[in-house]
Amino acid sequence: MTNHDLSKMRDFGDSTEYKRDLGLIEAVSIVISRIIGSGIFRTPAPIMALVGCTSLFGLVWVLGGIVTIFGAVVYAELAAMMPRSGGPYVYLKMAYHPFWAFLRGWAMFFVSETASIAAVALIFGEYLKALWIIAFGQAFGQITLYFIALVTIWLLTVVNLFGVQLSGKIQNFFGAVKVIAVGGIIGVSFTSWSTGSLSNFANPLLPDAFTGSTFLAVGAALRYAFFAFSGWEGATYIAEEVKNPRRNLPLSLFIGIAGVMVLYLGANSAYLFQLTPAQISESKWVATDAMKVALGATGGILISLAVMLNTFGNVSTQILCKARALQAMARDGMFFKKFAVLSKKHKTPNNALIGQGLWATVLLTFAVSAANSYETIIDFFSATSTVFNLMVFGAIYFIRKKYPDVHRPYKAWLYPWSLIIVMVIYAAFFVVTLMTTLIPSLIGLGLTSTGSIYYYFFIYRRGVQPIK
Repeated sequence: MTNHDLSKMRDFGDSTEYKRDLGLIEAVSIVISRIIGSGIFRTPAPIMALVGCTSLFGLVWVLGGIVTIFGAVVYAELAAMMPRSGGPYVYLKMAYHPFWAFLRGWAMFFVSETASIAAVALIFGEYLKALWIIAFGQAFGQITLYFIALVTIWLLTVVNLFGVQLSGKIQNFFGAVKVIAVGGIIGVSFTSWSTGSLSNFANPLLPDAFTGSTFLAVGAALRYAFFAFSGWEGATYIAEEVKNPRRNLPLSLFIGIAGVMVLYLGANSAYLFQLTPAQISESKWVATDAMKVALGATGGILISLAVMLNTFGNVSTQILCKARALQAMARDGMFFKKFAVLSKKHKTPNNALIGQGLWATVLLTFAVSAANSYETIIDFFSATSTVFNLMVFGAIYFIRKKYPDVHRPYKAWLYPWSLIIVMVIYAAFFVVTLMTTLIPSLIGLGLTSTGSIYYYFFIYRRGVQPIK
């Protein structure tokens, strides 16, 4: 049997060196924890600032949710067919030349995913800063913010070194906290009629005029909505640690995303009930500001604590999931060799976890010096992430052609239309992203392209065979 045949059997099979300690509840918790991080508490401000009216504000969030659903429809087929840790890396490897799978992992490590860890750690620090202002009347500086984010990244990296069972319990806890926190915002906002106003939903309802700039504004705002919904594929990264993955992975995607969509639409409506569009667009801490209006300083303190727990849990989930993709690549000889090693005792990819933490520290160090560090990080990786998202979604077409006889426990709903819808929207979004954030996008794409140098010298010249 050839190496190719062995690899193909492994990627379509269920064998693993990991421990399958995560059930459906843990998988759903990971999806929820991975999605609900900083986005719903931070991105409403830049979205409203870009679109300037409530109708387009709502449209951006609805579009983000619809695209996420159709993306999950595609992913569900791939995850059920290939329950392997690494998620998107595995799908790209099986659909295209391995160079593209490698480059996606390279971008994930050096551009997009570690940058996302840094971004959410910063929001944890920002909401602690908001709490500090409420409690002590003054803010701490950027250096303090930097060290808070840094300690957050490394504390949670260390926690993830000691086995997935402990990490799974942490995901369950933070998943519940996230649902309670967002649900609390919705409940408190809509029961505080004396401070809220329905007139906020129509002030203004429509833009002054529908022009090309309106289209660009919506496209640019989608960058932040997609970030808020990002991470929904998180459970596919730890597929080899999930029990009955061919059933539980698709279920976790649909249950988790559906729940988050309801919470997101409710939370944004709650913000609008308590704050005017102008106030939202100017607020860095929109959840805190909305609760301060509804309940006074006590509300601001409570929601700041809740958001801190949310973002803290999200960083933990990202660290857990993304290191598995790096380990999967290294296991195939497609990344740094040390990253392939699992801890003998805990069966966790500790070298990948530590390497991921080191690079997240580098990105955090550069980002924190920017005036709008959070938006800067998102602008930096949006274009790169979109390119690879398009390729992963397209992988379902090529894998169906290459492996028509493989068992598919789940088939994508409304295929090929579900695929066409998500591809068209993402392609349009990519064009708008280049038009509105050209320089940050080019930096991210340029850093990604450096992976071709590593691939040539350390993979191609070593004779790693493509999987076709």
